Amino acid sequence: MAELFASGRIADVVIALMVMEAIALVAYRSFSGHGIETSQVLTNLAAGICLFMAVRFALTAADWPWIGGSLALALVAHVADLRSRWRT
Repeated sequence: MAELFASGRIADVVIALMVMEAIALVAYRSFSGHGIETSQVLTNLAAGICLFMAVRFALTAADWPWIGGSLALALVAHVADLRSRWRT
């Protein structure tokens, strides 16, 4: 288990699960017409995936621009998600 964390593979597992979640939610929406809007699913999960990329880079001692870039992308996706949900 320690190797799973030391290698950063735990983040890969979580990212893979998040991609499967996105596929399932988008498929459910397209087939049933119910559920979360596709744009909201994608922006929300993109923010989470970018955060887990930053975790992976940190666990594997990547250079700081990779970690910072992933965090910046997570912020952009998060703001896009909030903007899509904002009601005036």
